[in-house]
Amino acid sequence: MIRDDFLWVEKYRPRSIDSAILPPTLKTTFQQFVDQKNIPNLLLTGRAGIGKTTVARAMLEELQCDYIIINGSMNGNIDTLRSEIKDFASSISFSGGRKYVILDEADYLNPNSTQPALRNFMEEYSRNCGFILTCNFKNKIIEPLHSRCSVVEFKIDKEDKPKMASLFYKRVCNILEQESVNYDQKAVIEVITKFFPDWRRVLNELQRYSATGIDSGILVNFSEENLKGLVELLKAKNFTEVRKWVAENNDLDQAVFFRKLYDTASHYLKPNSIPQLVITLADYQYKAAFVADHEINILACLTEIMAEGEFK
Repeated sequence: MIRDDFLWVEKYRPRSIDSAILPPTLKTTFQQFVDQKNIPNLLLTGRAGIGKTTVARAMLEELQCDYIIINGSMNGNIDTLRSEIKDFASSISFSGGRKYVILDEADYLNPNSTQPALRNFMEEYSRNCGFILTCNFKNKIIEPLHSRCSVVEFKIDKEDKPKMASLFYKRVCNILEQESVNYDQKAVIEVITKFFPDWRRVLNELQRYSATGIDSGILVNFSEENLKGLVELLKAKNFTEVRKWVAENNDLDQAVFFRKLYDTASHYLKPNSIPQLVITLADYQYKAAFVADHEINILACLTEIMAEGEFK
């Protein structure tokens, strides 16, 4: 088991709203909750790694509230929720204040059984316990839960992006120096640019390569020649070799891979096939957030492109 203090995302997780890197409007909203010592039921929604759980924990730790975290994707059945929430919410807080349940990845909860049950838990324990739900896709949360929460979307306006990226760059450099890691500033900037605003992914990638130093080598995901070889296989409709290619490259970052296919589409597809490619990539990129086997997802995407695309 990996200790939390070994993982940079945990070791350097902000412990207060003031230390969190957020758009000004969001920071003001969350700071008001802390200052007023009153956190309502919340539904925090936005892309993965942007800081939803970090914000929830920071607010509760600042107020020294008792809380538990339940992961909806791992422990999302009704029995788990019933036993864990009931045992926690029905008892008195050691600090005498309000207790909270952070329900992470709530969009994984079954909308026909578990989510309606959660609605009842929120009502039953409302006097003693508050709820903070996080999700990547708010449309997967049923309306009765929306109505019982203040919905906060983690959106970053265009004008806020440069300042936030700059602040995160300074923090990352500080982390690398504290960990005595040699790094190339340009490489760090490229990593941040590549994964912005997925802060968790940035730290995980940098920690992954920290033993050998952070240089331009970590930016290489797959070569142009490798992609060119794949396109030739797709054009030849050679499913067996495409399947073999996917198996040999199963460590690909799906988001980066799909983006690469999108950016280079005009190089290998006829213009009339590009709109369908965009629809296909969007579909499989969405599915990537939920599938159990990413290799099969990529292969299914490439099979569809191979079958429907008109290649140059």
